[in-house]
Amino acid sequence: MPHHELFWNRNCEKELKRQRFVRGEPRDVFLIVCEGEKTEPNYFRSFPATNTQVEVIGAGATPERVVEEAIKYKRSGQKYRKFDQVWCVFDKDSNPPQNFNAALELAKRNGVNIAYSNEAFELWFVLHYDFLDTGISRYQYIDILKDKLGGYQKNDPKIYEKLLERQQAAIKNASNLLARYNPLNPCRDNPSTTVHKLVLELKRFS
Repeated sequence: MPHHELFWNRNCEKELKRQRFVRGEPRDVFLIVCEGEKTEPNYFRSFPATNTQVEVIGAGATPERVVEEAIKYKRSGQKYRKFDQVWCVFDKDSNPPQNFNAALELAKRNGVNIAYSNEAFELWFVLHYDFLDTGISRYQYIDILKDKLGGYQKNDPKIYEKLLERQQAAIKNASNLLARYNPLNPCRDNPSTTVHKLVLELKRFS
């Protein structure tokens, strides 16, 4: 059985049975299924969402498979408690356009939100420092981050804390970048990201 399914079986079902209220305040329950197994899960598991419950799965799969996993967990979660928000986090990267677009369409049909990045998730990290509107490779993102952070290690478990003070700038940069594309074409819009939309939703409960 894959590691992420073990994580679900041992932890998620038990957690989903907990009460929906803390001191009388409603709590949204988030399910976040990530394409990567470490970088994205490390970031979102570090998020201090104190008035919500966040379940993060590192699927280690293609975008379409990530969406399929999210749909499966969404349906199984209904046995215990409804997920208020279900999100998938994945990149355009080297995924063929037809596969990337198929994942977006499948998510739309099944009420799953998407936090995509074109080219890669590290674009979100770069936007904490600079407004970047030129398409570059994921390797160039890493070079920028090494310079800005004085060193960058992929899968850094402390990356959230290192970037936190610049989070509002990243949200502004990502939003302004997305606004440059009209109409939106996620597969072609390089660079672009909607990770800030998920971050904004989580911030509502922090």
